[in-house]
Amino acid sequence: MILKLKEKMGYASGDIASNFYWRVFDVFLFIFYTDVFGLSAAAVGTMMLVTRLIDAFSDPIMGAIADRTQTKYGRFRPYLLWGIIPIAAAGVLTFTVPDLGDDGKLVWAYATYIFMMLAYTFINVPYGALLGVITHDTQQRTILTSFRFIGAFSGGSLVAYMTPQLVTWLGQGNEATGWQYTMVLYGMIAAILFTITFLTTRERISPPANQKTPVLQDLKDLTNNKPWIVLFSLALIIMMTISLRASTGTFYFKYYVQRPDLIGSFAMAYMLALAVGAASTPLLTKLCDKRKLLMILMSLVAALSAIFYMIPKDNIALMFGLQIAIGLALGPKSPLVFSMYADTADYSLWRTGRRATAMIFSAAAFAQKLGGALAGAMIGWLLSSMGYIANQVQSGASEHGIVLLMTLIPAVFALLAVPLIWLYPLSNQQLENIQDDNIKGKYPNHA
Repeated sequence: MILKLKEKMGYASGDIASNFYWRVFDVFLFIFYTDVFGLSAAAVGTMMLVTRLIDAFSDPIMGAIADRTQTKYGRFRPYLLWGIIPIAAAGVLTFTVPDLGDDGKLVWAYATYIFMMLAYTFINVPYGALLGVITHDTQQRTILTSFRFIGAFSGGSLVAYMTPQLVTWLGQGNEATGWQYTMVLYGMIAAILFTITFLTTRERISPPANQKTPVLQDLKDLTNNKPWIVLFSLALIIMMTISLRASTGTFYFKYYVQRPDLIGSFAMAYMLALAVGAASTPLLTKLCDKRKLLMILMSLVAALSAIFYMIPKDNIALMFGLQIAIGLALGPKSPLVFSMYADTADYSLWRTGRRATAMIFSAAAFAQKLGGALAGAMIGWLLSSMGYIANQVQSGASEHGIVLLMTLIPAVFALLAVPLIWLYPLSNQQLENIQDDNIKGKYPNHA
């Protein structure tokens, strides 16, 4: 079936809402903790690793819960309403600077960040799983994910550009207050957008009527699902590439280029390039197989990130140009990978006779958070080891560390993704055969 424009745009609204949180975490959270909240870079790196490792294990749990939810509105859509208050409250608390000593502030940071990630899981895992039950058609899924990430990257570009200005305007000289009020505003906007997604989407695919639902069996199915294992590993490595560059970009312009006024514009240019790249995905998948396309794109990202290392600190135009090129190359990645997750859910049903869509999609969130956690830890520990001091002129070693985190280190991770993509086993023809069998209720590999 051909999905209506209203449903595509409605589904995209959910990821615009999510990006009022994820994009703030990705671009601004690390520097907020060091330069506003007052934590050391090493403490922030360790905190991000520990809290996200704890939270990452909530994703498969949430996937299991969502797969077993039964309401008249479906399995996944209700969470778009149920999760609004928790995620809005968590966003405000995470960006609140309490009047506590150093130890108390660290405890507050741990507690609120864990709450934030759990709230994000509660609403985002069901939202991601919704993709797998809107349509069977793999090309329609690619188009739907393209709409999703056009929305995500367009909304993310607005967040990246407006956040520094909103913090200044709403804070009126008090940066901590500015952050708190900005998150209140973002929470209200996200609530409206999640409600739109709930109202405009429909769940059309259900598990087989006689399916048994033991959670341990779901987990066992995952470990035997080779396409899912490849995608999980791939998402983890690609997230390292993305998070390293996104979080370091604020440090890069504040301390290396010494143009903090360009942080918002630089992030917005990148996000708009991601949106254009995402919009091109349906056309690119008609010209090239998903696996081959991803290999080409990640090779480009690796090469362009390495070239970024050689840019002189006064060549702003070249920085923006290369950043836009990297965004264009990375833009199709998200639609491709998320549509491939939906394909692995079909593969799992065909192989086992059981559908566990949310459990499959929880892997995306798990890998995303784990990759972000490892990237955050690497940033914190490397900056600390090279003598980073917040809100001060940096030493040569600290500056070089920032440059490496922005360029060569993510280039290595992007290059590592290429051989992993080659291992992905599902071709377009195989998927057509699998989906045809699933529609007919034939599961030839199910004992």
